[in-house]
Parts: sequence; structure tokens; C-alpha cells
Amino acid sequence: MEPAAERSRRLDFAKSAPKVFRALIGFDAAAREGLDPALVELIQIRASLLNHCAYCLHMHTNDARKAGESEDRLHMVAVWREARHFFTEKEQAALALTEAVTRVADAGVPDDVHADAAAVFDEEELAHVLALILTINTWNRVALSTAKVAGTDERR
Repeated sequence: MEPAAERSRRLDFAKSAPKVFRALIGFDAAAREGLDPALVELIQIRASLLNHCAYCLHMHTNDARKAGESEDRLHMVAVWREARHFFTEKEQAALALTEAVTRVADAGVPDDVHADAAAVFDEEELAHVLALILTINTWNRVALSTAKVAGTDERR
């Protein structure tokens, strides 16, 4: 574990690359357009779990709670395949796609995962789901690379 003093010397991405940071915020906002807010949070939580990003996981579980998400469903995101009855068909397809895209280096995005998502989302929705998965994976990497600390939501 890195000492706190070493972690504090990490790059402040937003200040060091403000145009890039604002572009990422814009990409994130555009990706969310037209998507159910509950679905947005489930995707962000699942990717953050897979990427071991405590900063984003803390932020998005809190956002989900504030939006009315149940504790039961939040606890089941990590094991959604064993608890499918907690999630709609669309949510299951989005979670599977989130896993495939997040772990793209392992096996690409399998045709059946894409087909399942394409069966429940129209093309525009599917494009937005994919964009959201890309943005949360980017945010996870920014947070992990700059040693963001869980519980210190800097959006406020």
C-alpha cells in the first residue's frame, strides 16, 4: 500500500488536462442521454467492481441509493448471474455487455452477448449503453491512475 503522502502527489487530472477532462464529462453526459438512470448506475457499478475502482464504486452506489435503488439490488450486482430475478432482461443484457467490454482483452465481445443486447435495445439505445460502458471504464482508469480515494466525491 502506498503511503498517503505518495498518493497525494499524484496528478490532478482535471487541473492538468482541463480540456480532456471537460471532453470526458461531455462524452459521459451524451452517453447517458435517453437511458434509464437505474440502468446507468448498474452499468457503472458493475464496471467499477470489475476494475476494482473503489472511488467510482462508492460514488455510483451512493448515486444509485439517492435515485431510489434498493439495497438488495445493489448487493446483487456483483453476482447478478446467480440472482437474475433481481434484474430485468434489459439490465441483464447490459450487465453482460458491460462485463464483455470491460474485459475485452480476455475474449473480445462474444457474438451472443452482443446479440442478447441488440435484442432488447434499439440501435440508438445500444450505442448509448456501449458509450456509457466506455466512459465508466475511462473514469475507472483515471481514478485508479490518479489514486482517487473512495469516499471523496470531488463532483461537489
